[in-house]
Amino acid sequence: MKSTVSTHKRGLLLLALTPLIVLSACKKPQEQRQSPPMNVATISIKTEEARITSTLPGRINALKDADVRARVDGIVQSIHFEQGSQVKEGQLLFKIDPAIYQAHVNQAQASLNQAQATARSARSLANRYASLVKSNAVSKQEYDNAMASSGQSAAAVEAAKAALDTAKINLSYTDVVSPIDGIINRNLVTEGALVSAMGATPMAKVQQLNEVYVDFTQSVTELSSLRRALASGQLERADDGESASVSLELEDGTVYEHTGKLLFSGVTVDPATGKVNLRAIFPNHDNILLPGMFVRVQIIRGINKQAILVPTQALQRRSDGGSNVLLVRDGKVVPTVVKEAEVIGNRTIVAEGVAVGDQLIVEGFSKIGPGMPVNPVPWSKDPDAKPADSAPAAQGKEQGQASEPAASNAN
Repeated sequence: MKSTVSTHKRGLLLLALTPLIVLSACKKPQEQRQSPPMNVATISIKTEEARITSTLPGRINALKDADVRARVDGIVQSIHFEQGSQVKEGQLLFKIDPAIYQAHVNQAQASLNQAQATARSARSLANRYASLVKSNAVSKQEYDNAMASSGQSAAAVEAAKAALDTAKINLSYTDVVSPIDGIINRNLVTEGALVSAMGATPMAKVQQLNEVYVDFTQSVTELSSLRRALASGQLERADDGESASVSLELEDGTVYEHTGKLLFSGVTVDPATGKVNLRAIFPNHDNILLPGMFVRVQIIRGINKQAILVPTQALQRRSDGGSNVLLVRDGKVVPTVVKEAEVIGNRTIVAEGVAVGDQLIVEGFSKIGPGMPVNPVPWSKDPDAKPADSAPAAQGKEQGQASEPAASNAN
C-alpha cells in the first residue's frame, strides 16, 4: 500500500515539473535570438599629412682621417702627446734625432757662403774686363771668359741656396706635427724606434670627429619609385630644394639627438648590389659617433598630404600575402581588401580599399565574422576620440576585456 502511494506522489511531482522544463527549453533559444550585438572598437578613417621615410643601413666615417708617417730616417727621441687626446694642427707629436740633419744644414750653408764668395770675385773680374776691353787692354776672348765665369758662379749660388733649403726642410721633418685638428689615437712607435722615410713608417693617426660622414646606400628600385611619385604629384618634396635632413638610429635603438644633412646622392649604380651611394654629414660635438660604427639612417623621401593612416593591428593577412580590413556598414561587419603602402611607426598607409568616413574595426576580431551585426564604439587609443564617447571602451577595459571589447557581451 505504501509503495503505491509513493509511486503516485512521484508521478504528481513529475507532472508538476514538466511545464517548467518545457518553458526553460523554449526560453533559451529566445534569449539567444534577442542577445544584443557585440561591441567592437572602431575609428573613423580620415586623411592627414604623412612624412614618407626610408630606413637604410650606414657606417660612420671621420670627416678627416690623417695618417702621421715618418718623412725622414732616424731614431724617435721623444713623444709629446697623450693617446686619445685632442690635438691641434701643427702641434708637435714626435721628435726624431735631428743631429745629422742639422749637420747637413750647416754643410749646405757653408757651400752657399763659398759659392757667394766665388760669385763676387767672378762678377768683379767681369766688370773690370768690361772697361778694359774697350781700350783693347784685354782681349775679347778674355772678356768673354770672365763673363762666363761670372754667370757660372751665380748659378752655383742658386744651387747652393736650393741645397740649403732642402737641408732645412729635412731638418724640419724631425719635428713630426699633427696635419689636422682632431683626436689622436695610440702611438704606433715608441722612443728609440727607428723610422724610415723610404717605408713611410706609420707613427699615429689623427681623426677629426667634431663632424662625421655617414655613408649609406639606397636601392635603385626605391629611388626610381620615389622619383615617379614626386613627378606624379603623389608626394611633395620635403626639402624645398635644399639639402634634405636625415636622422640616425644607433645600434642600441636610441635616436641620435642631432639631425644631419644629405650631401649628395650618387649617380652611378653599383652593378654588384644594384644600389647607389649616398652621404650625409652630422654634428658630433660629444664624440658619440665613432668611425666604423653601424647606424640606421632615416631619410625623409617626401610628404603625402592626403595619406590614410590606420593602425597596423587592424590589418589582417590573407593566405595569398594580401591584406584585409573589417569595416562597419549599416551596423554589420564588411570585410574589404586593401592595398598597403608605407609603414610609419605602428601605423600603415592604405593606398586603396577604404575611403574617408569609413568605420574601421581596430579591436574585437575574435568573435565576429562577415555580415554579423556589431555595435561600434570609439577605440580607446584613438587620440581623436572624445572622453565621453570612449566610455563603453573604458568599461570593457575595467572588465578585463580591453584588447577585445566584443568579449564584454560574449557572456
